Amino acid sequence: MRITVAAVGRGRAAPEQALCDLFLERARALGPKLGISKLDFLVTDVSRSASLDARLDEEAAKLAQLLPTPSHCIALDEAGRPLSSEAFAKHLAALRDGGCRDLVFLIGGPDGIAPALRQAAQERLAFGPQTWPHLMVRAMLAEQIYRALAILSRHPYHRGRPA
Repeated sequence: MRITVAAVGRGRAAPEQALCDLFLERARALGPKLGISKLDFLVTDVSRSASLDARLDEEAAKLAQLLPTPSHCIALDEAGRPLSSEAFAKHLAALRDGGCRDLVFLIGGPDGIAPALRQAAQERLAFGPQTWPHLMVRAMLAEQIYRALAILSRHPYHRGRPA
């Protein structure tokens, strides 16, 4: 399975982006042993359109161009389904074992994700009911992907219950 994180907004030298990169690199080291052949992080620019709807539509179109097709898309959304780390690990394993070739996580920009793109995703995932800064969500998702792979490989990073 290949995993892609597709996000809106460039982090450049932001500490959140550095943290995201760190956890994705760690996940890349564990991935091949678990059937994860590739882990990509793709970014598109934030729209500068004047209206909210135009910004969201432009960003959604840019994100859609980055995505492998077909793919199983999970949109990060505060109204999505919250999962424990263990449940997230089991879900990734189930997708992998079920034949999912390309798994994509979508992270919107400062204004979120366009409703049409959010509805087109097969799933929505939440990191709780709060609204998180989009750069922080990247770091949190990268850490959870790494943690899931650590759980599945029984790496000591995760100190909770094994999957």
